[in-house]
Amino acid sequence: MDVRRRYKIALAFLTLYLVWGSTYLAIRVGVHDLPPALFAGVRFVISGLLLGVFARVSGQQFPRALREWRLIAVMGILLLAGGNGLVVVGEQWVPSNQAALLVATTALWLAALGTLGAQGQALGRYTVAGLAAGFFGVALLLFPNGEKFSFTHLGGQFVILLAALLWSLGSIYGKRQPQSTPPLMSAAMQMLIGGLFLCGVGVLGGEIGAWVWTVRGLSALAYLIVFGTLGFTAYIWLLHNVAPAQLGTYAYVNPAVAVLLGWWLLDETLTDMQLMGMGVILMAVIAVSLSSSPKRI
Repeated sequence: MDVRRRYKIALAFLTLYLVWGSTYLAIRVGVHDLPPALFAGVRFVISGLLLGVFARVSGQQFPRALREWRLIAVMGILLLAGGNGLVVVGEQWVPSNQAALLVATTALWLAALGTLGAQGQALGRYTVAGLAAGFFGVALLLFPNGEKFSFTHLGGQFVILLAALLWSLGSIYGKRQPQSTPPLMSAAMQMLIGGLFLCGVGVLGGEIGAWVWTVRGLSALAYLIVFGTLGFTAYIWLLHNVAPAQLGTYAYVNPAVAVLLGWWLLDETLTDMQLMGMGVILMAVIAVSLSSSPKRI
């Protein structure tokens, strides 16, 4: 690997680690004032348009074959409308630190789902042990917290777990499909399609009347448009340029960043049981990432 490529990979990982870890806080802030589907949808439509223009000016071509558009559409709906959109929905009731920890299960889902299909591979015993430990950690995180327990909060947690599952399905699908569309253009079109899908859901769900123009909400939206786009672009590029085990490391760095920022800026805390669950989840994700074959997915 040449030096320039090493620098590109290092920069992409730095963006993925720090930027994506901060987006959970921005989502938590924005969803207080803006309805979830439109909030996420508008973000991705604007991001997709801006990134698409940049990619085109840079010389990248739009997808041409119908198969390419189908691939991009499936990934856009699974990754962005499902994976990210449901996180926004869930963060109406779930603090950003807990949301990030639940999304960390993406690495566990990737390992488990990576066994499926013609290209699937059997799991080693250490990976199986890591998966079992990881989902036990999730159970600890979901454990009712005395007087603070509510079914809406529990429902929000399960919505975020579903988001992690859909993100994993989209990642596996995209990794296994040959793609000729350049990464920036692919990411832009995925954002645009996923964003339009979410906007449609928001309009049909009557969210237009719930949109409130506030400085706080619009600031969160602007932050996600800029920095969330950088993080997603880095993810799509790394998806096709590094081993899945390396890529999966973001799943235990992002929660640490999110927990720190949530504590610092939003006064979010975790109970003793949740702290135990956090430790189990992060150790399990590390174990699964390290024990997974570089060819997995």
